[in-house]
Amino acid sequence: MAVEARSTRRFSARDGLRLVVLGAPGSGKGTQAEALSARLEVPAISTGEMLRQAVASGSSLGRRVERIMAEGALVDDETIADLVRKRLAEEDARPGFILDGFPRTMAQAESLQQILEQFGTRLDTVVRIEVPEEELVRRALARRRSDDREEVIRRRLEVYREQTEPLIGYYRERGLLHEVAGDRTIEAVTEGILSTLAQEV
Repeated sequence: MAVEARSTRRFSARDGLRLVVLGAPGSGKGTQAEALSARLEVPAISTGEMLRQAVASGSSLGRRVERIMAEGALVDDETIADLVRKRLAEEDARPGFILDGFPRTMAQAESLQQILEQFGTRLDTVVRIEVPEEELVRRALARRRSDDREEVIRRRLEVYREQTEPLIGYYRERGLLHEVAGDRTIEAVTEGILSTLAQEV
């Protein structure tokens, strides 16, 4: 593994850390990606951020994304992979990055591997934030959004299990997966992830 054992406070972009954060909806992976970005000094990159930046850029890829979103359709794996390739080629992401929301499917995981191979690098580690389903449901209901009815929330979790959980085995087989309990305070989860990274050799 590329992450050396050291004090968690000394991780930086110089280490070349390339990290994927996995977790069900409501697990806090976006929050953790931002917290880790500040501590590790590498950019947190989310699918939503990439989509917004692509549209704002006015590029041909951005216009394609805008058309797809305007039609109310889901952005396909190929388009998402193109966005990731473009974003990871940017200067700030070259030393390292934290990916949140990508990959979501096996096809996307394979695309990520191909993208990194094209750049002559590889993924260093994958962190899965584990939160019990009932806690995920409780968190979602607490947001009080109009579409956050319990049956809708549980359907989202079902889709996550179907599409994203196969990635857990995929990355475990490659020796990249680390699991951290997410039913704690934000700070405790962040420290748990950093401790896990610091123990890697």
